[in-house]
Amino acid sequence: MSFVEYGDTIKDGDTAIVFLGHESMFPIKVQHGNVTQTKYGVIRHSTDLIGKKYGSKVTCSKGGWVFILHPTPELWTMNLPHRTQILYSTDISMITMMLELKPGSIVCESGTGSGSLSHALIRTVAPTGHLYTVEFHQQRAEKAREEFREHGVEHLVTVTNQDVCKNGFGVSNIADAVFLDIPSPWEAIGHAKSALKAEGGRICSFSPCIEQVQRTCLAMEEYGFTEINTLEILLRVYNVRTISLQIPDLGRATEDNSSAGFDSSNPSNPGSPSTNLQQGTVQFKSGVPLREMVGHTGYLTFATKS
Repeated sequence: MSFVEYGDTIKDGDTAIVFLGHESMFPIKVQHGNVTQTKYGVIRHSTDLIGKKYGSKVTCSKGGWVFILHPTPELWTMNLPHRTQILYSTDISMITMMLELKPGSIVCESGTGSGSLSHALIRTVAPTGHLYTVEFHQQRAEKAREEFREHGVEHLVTVTNQDVCKNGFGVSNIADAVFLDIPSPWEAIGHAKSALKAEGGRICSFSPCIEQVQRTCLAMEEYGFTEINTLEILLRVYNVRTISLQIPDLGRATEDNSSAGFDSSNPSNPGSPSTNLQQGTVQFKSGVPLREMVGHTGYLTFATKS
């Protein structure tokens, strides 16, 4: 099993996603002899998982069933153990596009954190690219190495435990892109410039506060970066639901429509909304935004090495 090389069958030692529903899933490590408890009953790894195809519908001991999915960076983002705050797919998709990443790209990242963005970067630059990721916290760095090894991508990533603001990324003049997600990104801009290739490399800095963005932009200008711009990605989800509106009293026009034989409550009339003439209302399907939603996540600042 690998996050970048997809297989058909579930093997001993794989990481798999148990899918109970869109709002309910979790990762497991498949091991011979182990069992996993779910609200639908027990899943026995030896008989229910190993040797079965990914995407299979597995019946649990209580008669309910789940799907077993092959892990992807997107699914891992939704299910990973949180060691830090993470980036989600909305920001990740913009980062990979604006940094112009592709198979074979060399990327430097700091900090590694929970590895949400790291897995997406590895999948994007595979099979010939490489990710150099720096994590200040020793335990988080060791856990990241362990996860990359378990997920079959250790040959595509180098994890370094050091302070990027003092010691840099450990590479020079080879990176196509640099990503910063640290409290003081302006202190690492010089090291980022040193890590980038001679000309045309891209940099992105993620910061939750606009004051951090201001200092980072000033540092980018000082080190000669161009095309500096900052944006914020907000995801707005809509629910489709039925709403009722009163039928307006249009006087003779309403009578004319009735005399013409048009019945708006007749389902046989294509495109006409369903009506309830006794109550004087008509029902429509409409998209309505959620009453509550996640607002601010963070600012993404991009620039190009001149």
